[in-house]
Amino acid sequence: MDTKKSEITKVEKTATKAEQAKLYEELGLLYAQKNDDEAIPILEKSLERKLSMGDGYKKLMSLYNEKRKEAARNGDDAGIDKYMNKMDEMRSVAKKLTISGDK
Repeated sequence: MDTKKSEITKVEKTATKAEQAKLYEELGLLYAQKNDDEAIPILEKSLERKLSMGDGYKKLMSLYNEKRKEAARNGDDAGIDKYMNKMDEMRSVAKKLTISGDK
C-alpha cells in the first residue's frame, strides 16, 4: 500500500499536466494488469489532466464495461446506470478528440 501512495505522490509532484497524465496512465495500466480496483480512479485522473485516446483510455473503457457487466449479473440497476453513463462520457471524449484532431 505504501508503494501505491509513494507512486501517486510522485505523480502529483510532476511539473506539467501532460507529464502527470502520462504517469497516471502508466500507473493505472500497471494496476489494471494486477486487477486492482485502483486502476479506475488513477486512469480517470490521467484523463482529467489531459484528454487522450491512448492505452489508458482504452483500458478505462474496458474496465467500465467489465463493471457494467458485473452490475448486470448482480441485478444492480444503479451500477448499470453508473457505468453506462461513464461509458457515454468516454464516447464524448472520443468524439471531442476526433473532431479537434487530437488523439
